[in-house]
Amino acid sequence: MNTITSITIRKYQIQDLSPVVRLFTDSVHELTAGAYDETQRYAWASRTPHLDVWRERLDSLETLVAEEGDDLAGFISYDKDGTIDLVFTAPNFARRGIASTLYHEAEKQLIGMGVKELKTESSVVARPFFERHGFEVVDEQRVTVRGAQFLRYNMRKALEG
Repeated sequence: MNTITSITIRKYQIQDLSPVVRLFTDSVHELTAGAYDETQRYAWASRTPHLDVWRERLDSLETLVAEEGDDLAGFISYDKDGTIDLVFTAPNFARRGIASTLYHEAEKQLIGMGVKELKTESSVVARPFFERHGFEVVDEQRVTVRGAQFLRYNMRKALEG
């Protein structure tokens, strides 16, 4: 396992839109294959994403991106109310601490805004990540996305600040 050497975290900019969406799509299709079948992965992350929908979604959130050199390594998106919406790492940067680095920066910013609790709706794959960072499962849900069934976890973490 390689760890990160020199990562830069910065705020998302509009020119990051296509690379962020590509990273999300590649991450879902490559890193979740052990937990989700092809139908589920295509329902979750179309190989032909609608950039306008993504633009609106990302414009409504705070998003941080991680870069190593010129490469987009990962991103995290969250709402100012403490909801972590998206945390994804590029497949070639998986298991190198990128998501944790992004998460810690987002948590620090949210604490600075006075947020007392973090929330997320976690996938099966992301649940261990969130548990390692102090989240607990509140309940499980079965949801349908574009005709595919998914199990997800509502998770919470109280913040001290």
